[in-house]
Amino acid sequence: MSQSPQPAASPEDHHHDHEGHDHHHHGGLGHSHAPKDFGAAFAIGTALNLGFVVVQVAFGLFAHSLALLADAGHNLGDVFGLLLAWWASHLVKTIPTDRRTYGLGRSSILAALANAVLLLVAVGGITWEAVRRFHDPTPVAGGTVVWVAALGIAVNTATALLFMSGRKGDLNVKGAFLHMAADAAVSAGVVVAGIVILYTGWHWLDPVTSLAINAIIVWGTWGLLRDSTNLVLDAVPAGIDPAAVRGYLETLPQVVAVHDLHIWALSTTQTALTVHLVKPDATLDDGMIAHTCEELRERFGIAHATIQLERGDAAHPCLLAPAHVV
Repeated sequence: MSQSPQPAASPEDHHHDHEGHDHHHHGGLGHSHAPKDFGAAFAIGTALNLGFVVVQVAFGLFAHSLALLADAGHNLGDVFGLLLAWWASHLVKTIPTDRRTYGLGRSSILAALANAVLLLVAVGGITWEAVRRFHDPTPVAGGTVVWVAALGIAVNTATALLFMSGRKGDLNVKGAFLHMAADAAVSAGVVVAGIVILYTGWHWLDPVTSLAINAIIVWGTWGLLRDSTNLVLDAVPAGIDPAAVRGYLETLPQVVAVHDLHIWALSTTQTALTVHLVKPDATLDDGMIAHTCEELRERFGIAHATIQLERGDAAHPCLLAPAHVV
């Protein structure tokens, strides 16, 4: 595309053009503001869960409970999951480099995917143990296990609450929230089943409760696994309708065609778009581009838009115009 040079945009425009390309930057995946910093939440949550691991190991040794020691190992995995999500939330703030031109925003998507996989692996391990106990019932430890599990409810619920406000706007934070909420559910199941078993001797209730909780965890985790996998594969983020975006772009003044439209996630909190707009008059309209980027941000939560204007000259057709060409 050939364009005559244009004067530089003023600082108030909050965008910059390069030969018909506009780059518009704002924070937020589906939001018009910068994502909330959950650094303090990750620090507190990690400290709480690490302290709980120490308590479980101490009481497990005191009560000679293999179950408590095994759960301590599981909760240590939760600490690593929180540290992973925390590290990813820090990496998304790193500035772009010549080699990583988008920075490390995608680390938050990978952390969300890893948290989903860790949850499902944990569910698999618990399910295996539950099925084994149907054939080889294991006596459940006494009241000590119940009280420690009750402490687990408090710790995991408190940690989950730290991330509740951000679970809908950041998939990485949602992963941490689901992980802690799932552990709170497991601890609650242990308390209920433990009390009933202590009074009835129904040891079969322990594996039944475990399987029921596992089903709930899988149901809650499946969406996280699906969404994080889709974002890794550059799918359009959930909550954005690509047909609606295309429809809006087709209504722009003097635009006669829209092609090579791509919408994908730069991180769990920021969405990007690239598109070619056919505008036969061939004028580079900074005002129109700035307004379009602002509307994309406000209407669809697309914060990083790159727009290329073309004349639609039949003698020089755009090779990316066909729908099947990427």
